[in-house]
Amino acid sequence: MRCPAALAALALLTGAAPPMDADNPTCPADPDFGPRTAMTLTPADRDGKRVLLAEGAIDSTLPKRLKAAIEADERIEEVWLRSRGGNARAGNEAGKIIRSYRGMLTRVPAGWACFSACNFVFMGGDRRVVDEGGVFMVHMFTHTGDRAAIDDVVIEGSKATTEYIASIEQSSALLASEDNDFLIRMGISRKLLTDIMYRQQAVKSEDNPSTRYCLSQAEVREYNVMPLEKSAS
Repeated sequence: MRCPAALAALALLTGAAPPMDADNPTCPADPDFGPRTAMTLTPADRDGKRVLLAEGAIDSTLPKRLKAAIEADERIEEVWLRSRGGNARAGNEAGKIIRSYRGMLTRVPAGWACFSACNFVFMGGDRRVVDEGGVFMVHMFTHTGDRAAIDDVVIEGSKATTEYIASIEQSSALLASEDNDFLIRMGISRKLLTDIMYRQQAVKSEDNPSTRYCLSQAEVREYNVMPLEKSAS
């Protein structure tokens, strides 16, 4: 079986569109999120630029490691991202750290995919580019994805269930508020939340299995994910 990266590379070489996900029809069937392990940060020279390759899952240690990696190499001018996401608040914090370096560009290269918490790391770029063939994939965050945990609470009775729902409502409201504030600070249209992200199914159902949405090149511009006036690297 060919890996997602190999499939994406083959599609680019042949000019063929990659196969799409039947459940999430705006997205490729095999997005290249990079490794499942904690995000690695690797300085590299690409196209005459010094870049930081940020690849893997976002964990609570990322903001501190990201700051150290950028400060260790003053030549770094771009951060290239591929990730399936991870710790939401760490993603927001990492985005703020990137924004603190004036002029830093974030990029999702062709064939790479940036999903969930990775979106917020990417949004930290003072300049932002999603290459043609790069995948900027979003979803509706949820605190109710663990069906086993929900079943356990329900078994405990109505009081426990009510308390659990209340805690979910509170944490969801707080995270939504944080996300909204973050988008405003990073210059992203809040309509990205209301038009796209919050309209996705939080949990897959038989009637609607789609839980992810991949923005087109037109949409990354429409919602200022990739600012027109700053898109050139």
